[in-house]
Amino acid sequence: MSTAIQAPSPALEAAAHIAGLNLTAAEPGVDFTGAPTTRAVVTLAGNAALAADPARQQLLELSQTFDAADPKFAAALAVYFREAAHRLRNPRPDVYLTLHGLPLSFGKFAWPFHGSTSGADTFIVHGEIRLEDARSSQLHAKVSASMTQTFATVIPALEQPFAESFIYNAVRKTLDQGQLELVASGNRQPVPVTTRYYSMKQQVFIFNDTTEQQRRTYLAAKTFWLSHILGAGEPIWITDPRDAQYLNTTVADLKTTAAALVKDGLVLLDGTGHWSTATDTLRNQEDTYRAQVEEALAFIKPTFNEDMRGGHTNM
Repeated sequence: MSTAIQAPSPALEAAAHIAGLNLTAAEPGVDFTGAPTTRAVVTLAGNAALAADPARQQLLELSQTFDAADPKFAAALAVYFREAAHRLRNPRPDVYLTLHGLPLSFGKFAWPFHGSTSGADTFIVHGEIRLEDARSSQLHAKVSASMTQTFATVIPALEQPFAESFIYNAVRKTLDQGQLELVASGNRQPVPVTTRYYSMKQQVFIFNDTTEQQRRTYLAAKTFWLSHILGAGEPIWITDPRDAQYLNTTVADLKTTAAALVKDGLVLLDGTGHWSTATDTLRNQEDTYRAQVEEALAFIKPTFNEDMRGGHTNM
């Protein structure tokens, strides 16, 4: 097996360049089966300071056999890199919020998908989420996201650019349902990704039906955590399409909701309406947001029947 660093393909570099990104070859990796992968660090072009910031770098990992020049991948790759160019301007592009108010970083995802080794008819990707509360929390979850073969037919390839968005949203959704626990240490936890997250008729992903008020609450909390607490007051991308997918809404609707938060005196927006920072009013609500985190952690913590714990059962 070759351990030489493989430069990203010209087609992949060209797609990234069009979006305003640079790809730098990284140390080679291997997938779950031991087959080699091509890895590249994605950074913003034209901004040396941001490109040099490790927090604003993203690892792209692909099967060594992936053909980025295949025309059937062009549209999806263009979207992936275009969104990445915006997301990497965030002070913490790896952090996402859940509906219950948990700020989480996503990392250590071992792309691409691999076939299940347990005999199940699924494709799996492993990764890790961590609570990011700016208090050096050790709470995290190792996750194993499993995708059915039926679901796999709706994406162009079992590779990171085509699946990262809905896998991250499936993880968030599983947390929303109280089916993942954040722990100091523990085993890998399952995240099932099935066709219930996808409408074959509409050809769109479906995660959470939200109201306008829920979206207001979400975007205010996102600005509080990602801009004020984790971003030292830097603007954050308030209209991320991944959030639109997660909240079952549109980017246009997120922009409208963000404008409403301006009228509420909670956020400030730049001239485009796509980047937000917190006002003093929002920054002064830290006790409220930290209480929400504690409530969310209590919600996802497993509970046990105390009689059964003591061995008292009627079985």
